[in-house]
Amino acid sequence: MSGQPIYDLFVIGGGINGTGIARDAAGRGYSVALAEMNDFASGTSSGATKLIHGGLRYLEHYEFRLVREALMEREVLWAMAPHVIWPLRFVLPFQKGGIRPAWLIRLGLFLYDHLGGRKLLPATRTLDLRRDPAGKPLKPIFSKAFEYSDGWVDDARMVVLNARDAEIRGATILSRSRVTSAKREDGIWVITTRKRDGSVSTHRARMLVNAAGPWVDQVLAGAFGRNNVHNVRLVQGSHIIVKKKFNDARAYFFQNPDNRIIFAIPYERDFTLIGTTDRDYTDDPKDVRISAEEVDYLCGAASEYFQEPVLPGDIVWSYSAVRPLFDDGASKAQEATRDYVLKVEGKEGDAPLLNVFGGKLTTYRRLAEHALEKIGETIGEKGASWTAASTLPGGDFAVTAYEPTVAKLLNAYPFLQRAHAERLIRCYGTDANTILGAARKIEDLGRYFGGTLYEAEVRWLIEREWAVTAEDVLWRRTKQGLFLTPEEAEGLEGYMGLMAAA
Repeated sequence: MSGQPIYDLFVIGGGINGTGIARDAAGRGYSVALAEMNDFASGTSSGATKLIHGGLRYLEHYEFRLVREALMEREVLWAMAPHVIWPLRFVLPFQKGGIRPAWLIRLGLFLYDHLGGRKLLPATRTLDLRRDPAGKPLKPIFSKAFEYSDGWVDDARMVVLNARDAEIRGATILSRSRVTSAKREDGIWVITTRKRDGSVSTHRARMLVNAAGPWVDQVLAGAFGRNNVHNVRLVQGSHIIVKKKFNDARAYFFQNPDNRIIFAIPYERDFTLIGTTDRDYTDDPKDVRISAEEVDYLCGAASEYFQEPVLPGDIVWSYSAVRPLFDDGASKAQEATRDYVLKVEGKEGDAPLLNVFGGKLTTYRRLAEHALEKIGETIGEKGASWTAASTLPGGDFAVTAYEPTVAKLLNAYPFLQRAHAERLIRCYGTDANTILGAARKIEDLGRYFGGTLYEAEVRWLIEREWAVTAEDVLWRRTKQGLFLTPEEAEGLEGYMGLMAAA
């Protein structure tokens, strides 16, 4: 063991917080290793509503610091990853005598427009739904609405891009490697990991970061042997995807009689994403599934607004995840704080441990910066804060240049259909050119799997993005699972199995 490298940091957890911390630390010159027990973003980080937003409803709970930080991050993240993040306008229908009075909504939106230094995103405006196209799919009782700005993100891709950039900057990335033990020995962490094939490895590090999301308490109990730890409140959020309910490029923000809210969002060209639910969850996060009760709730809530009702039979896919909120003792799940808490443990002379509780997609970069402040205070600073002006892999084009970037790809590869080129830029940005390489006709991309998925892209995902199974490719890396038949998905699974065995 004496010949082993001693990392500055060992990060447990390959969600958005873990990969964000690993990337920031590697960019500052720390030696970093990160272990994820499953695929990247296979937990909370691919189960969100996929918004880069300030959290309009959090203003009601007086979370002004969190909302301001999140609002400020929207345009920072958009500039960092204009391929997987883009602006989205939201339509909030208003009904007289509804849940919230118009003056309260106006006040909230005024704060929303002015609290976070908005520069590029357009401001709030009032809509007449009797004339605006946004009113067309809604029931005629809704004649007025407020329209405001937030952002959309391909959440799982943002996680993988952070992991890729961390690796590019020198980090060791260990996918499908479960941490089975972590012990302090002579002021150093000794960490044991086990891969799916049963192989065991030992790693050493000066500091350990527990960013395991919903499993953060399980890691403390299992790897550290601590019992009765309870730092996070697990809250289940479920979503349904239905065939497209409206043609407008804008999304909808619906207020429900129980004071909860749901979104209806244009999704993958041909679909509408509806969610989320908000309820406490007590089982193992790996077993989370949407319930019949949640399906009925989402269908019923959306049907209160849409002229054409949303029925369970309309659902083409659903997903569910558990959000690890810091347990602040709130009586209701929807009132629990969405803020994050960072805690350093360790007596003088002990190898330190940083636990990460809570957080949300929009504030992950700031969470990482704050984590690096604590890491610097604990084991010594290396480098300055740098991520605010950075770009993620493939994101090296201006936020206003998405269409020109698609046009360049079509010019270089005229055999592509426009929808195919748009998806490649949305997934990979300028890296799409590397994936397509020297191809001069569609057949040069290799085996066709269905949708717009070809062998050249699958090989990239296996070789550069740690994809191992068809699920990794179809539901986290590309969302092409919505377009492939079961037989085509089986063909991809077989191909990937052969690649893994080769």
